[in-house]
Amino acid sequence: MTSADDIGSGEARIDSPTDAPTMHAPALARTAPYYVELARDQVVLWCRCGRSRKQPYCDGSHAGTGILPMRYMADHDEEVLFCGCKRTATPPFCDGAHNALLTAYASDDPDSEANRLVRPVAAVAEGKALLDGGCFVCTVDRLNWQIGDGFCWAAPVAVRDGARHQALFCVDVQPDAAPVLDFGARQVALLFTGGDATLSIGSRSFTLAASPGAEVGACVLPGEAFRVANNGRRRIRFFAAVGPIGEDFADLPRWPGALPARFDDGHGLRLAPVDPARKQAMADRFFQVLVGKDHGASSLTQFIGEIPPGKALPHRHLYEETLIVLAGAGTMWTETLKAPVSAGDVIFLPRKQLHSLQCIGDRPMLVAGVIHPGDNPSINYY
Repeated sequence: MTSADDIGSGEARIDSPTDAPTMHAPALARTAPYYVELARDQVVLWCRCGRSRKQPYCDGSHAGTGILPMRYMADHDEEVLFCGCKRTATPPFCDGAHNALLTAYASDDPDSEANRLVRPVAAVAEGKALLDGGCFVCTVDRLNWQIGDGFCWAAPVAVRDGARHQALFCVDVQPDAAPVLDFGARQVALLFTGGDATLSIGSRSFTLAASPGAEVGACVLPGEAFRVANNGRRRIRFFAAVGPIGEDFADLPRWPGALPARFDDGHGLRLAPVDPARKQAMADRFFQVLVGKDHGASSLTQFIGEIPPGKALPHRHLYEETLIVLAGAGTMWTETLKAPVSAGDVIFLPRKQLHSLQCIGDRPMLVAGVIHPGDNPSINYY
């Protein structure tokens, strides 16, 4: 964390345009953002030139470059990630632009002396392997499933697990069944991994013919209910990530008998299929945003991504995250504990929890995730 004693403020000289008529390219301070805690009304000068020795703040080193620092004032007590590569499109904050400067994601040796001290843990109650800081790995088929009329459901991530921003539900629908769900005034990101189904949101219906390797996301907006009709001959499974939640969230979906007609016509785009043309590079990884602001989701973001073989450097996020392992196998690491993960498992990551996901084997691991609150899954800090 950067302390208040390091903050550039009035002591840093800000050039006028006549001081530096030539604009130089910013220097690369580092390929990672700077985590900073700011108090309300606190003013800082973010270094834009990349030459300051008091990163991420200005120390006057920009003199002669034509690159002026940026003044930022916090309007509330907040945690921020200031850009370190100086190439962000959302200054002064990190937007993940540093990932395009890397040929490989930062990695960690799983066989290092420190990592050999990390203890493996096995799943306990309801198939959950409990790791540090509230992180866990969940074997979905070992959950306590609730039975309905032609369907069953379970909650891999709930308030009782320590979730503060989102919950995750898993629903299995039998052939010819068509359950209706309603999460009230919350956003919902659905993920379908296979099967012939019809998704109805209020008065609108969408045909789904997802198959393994062709996952489809979908967005349900606050105040809307939805129905999933299984048109095939086999059971289908889908996941519903719900947010925002609070400590009073009941951890229970509502199952109305009929589907209300309400549909928000201001946001007609609802399906989000995997599209190779929309992949975004993250060094030697990729991700694609499925459900986001284009669909009307204002505070949660759903994505799908590929993790190459190896162990990522331990890192943190400012958002809460759920991950569904779609293919591959590996190990989830936290500070002192680790647990195996395989296809079908769910991983829960609280905000700011140090973690690392290792992909084991020759093939990449495929994951689908939801972050809340947040709109960019490529941003992390060390």
